[in-house]
Amino acid sequence: MNHDYCVKDIALNAQGQQKIDWAAKWMKVLNRLAERYEKDGSFKGKRVTLCIHLEAKTAYLASVIKRLGAEVWITSSNSMSTKDDVCAALAAQGIHVHAIHGANRKTFNEFLVSVVACKPHVVVDDGGDICELLHQNPGYAENLMGICEETTTGVQRLKEKVKKGILKYPAFAINDAQSKYLYDNRYGTGQSTWTAITHLTNMTIAGRVVVIVGYGWVGRGVAVRAAGLGAEVIITEINPWKAMEARMDGFQVMPIEDAAPRGDFFVTATGEDDVIRLEHVENMKDGAFLSNAGHFGYEIAVPDLYSKAISVNTVRENIEEIIFANGKKVYLLSKGDIINIAGGLGHPVEILDISFSLQLASIHHVLNSRYTEGKLYNVPAEIDEMVIREKMLVENIRIDEDRKGVLKR
Repeated sequence: MNHDYCVKDIALNAQGQQKIDWAAKWMKVLNRLAERYEKDGSFKGKRVTLCIHLEAKTAYLASVIKRLGAEVWITSSNSMSTKDDVCAALAAQGIHVHAIHGANRKTFNEFLVSVVACKPHVVVDDGGDICELLHQNPGYAENLMGICEETTTGVQRLKEKVKKGILKYPAFAINDAQSKYLYDNRYGTGQSTWTAITHLTNMTIAGRVVVIVGYGWVGRGVAVRAAGLGAEVIITEINPWKAMEARMDGFQVMPIEDAAPRGDFFVTATGEDDVIRLEHVENMKDGAFLSNAGHFGYEIAVPDLYSKAISVNTVRENIEEIIFANGKKVYLLSKGDIINIAGGLGHPVEILDISFSLQLASIHHVLNSRYTEGKLYNVPAEIDEMVIREKMLVENIRIDEDRKGVLKR
């Protein structure tokens, strides 16, 4: 393994760089913030580690951080979402990238260690794996000034640590900022999930029954886009307030047991494990499609499906046909991993421009602050508002002034 990088094929760097360059054209807020931060030198000489879905937009964030003067280590938060050509492009830029599409768990864990061995000043985490590693091996965290957690699952893991009183390091819930969850989780995942599903299956969504498990911000976005494509939408939930919200948004609400026989397409969006289990799949229609929009690939009980199947065949790229003894078959997309990235291109670039601008601003804040306690912090309101106002500026959107001087959030 090369000490500077470990990628599938460095020769793929040209096509990867082309993808990064395309994303860079449209990440206008990120570019504006980079120009601002370049002047104060906050990033110079610092070490930043990123564990995040590794595709063109995230790669551009890493490139910007390097351009600002930091030394950057990066790996993927999910090996199935890794784009090998993008990794090669980052390696060619001099970024320490350790990621290969489809890496097994042992290699994945080795990559995690590789990117924290530098003893970073700031970590950008997506799902909480780096945070877990730093708690198990605190020697890697001796210079750590803060963790910036990108996604719902990772924030949930941080909140569990807070509840147990075992969070050792300052951490920031990037996902809980309005500039993140209102746009990334809802509009980003909503669009990119259906882009991936329709691309992989080449099937019509209009007139089909779509069952969405979970009505958080991701579930809301997936539901709205499904309805926009002409689907009949059913929501399953365990939270009574979210269930009632889904009903008042115009969707049917029922238990997964009742929804299973009715659905044509199933999408999980909970962050919890085994929300679609074998007994549900056994009651589904012949030919139902199963997919997961959550961060980790455990929302569908895939091992149980495999063990019960009489055959599992790849019938199309990222589609497995699972056949049971009674002849019924279901189609599993991207092995149950995060569908919009493992089976697609991820969020639209303009959406991630907002999210990664928030990340860059939060990293800048951590580097210029003196947080020391093991607490979970919200992104400061002024940073959250600054990012969305920058986005409005580049989109030429104007609004009325708040004459009372109190912005209601």
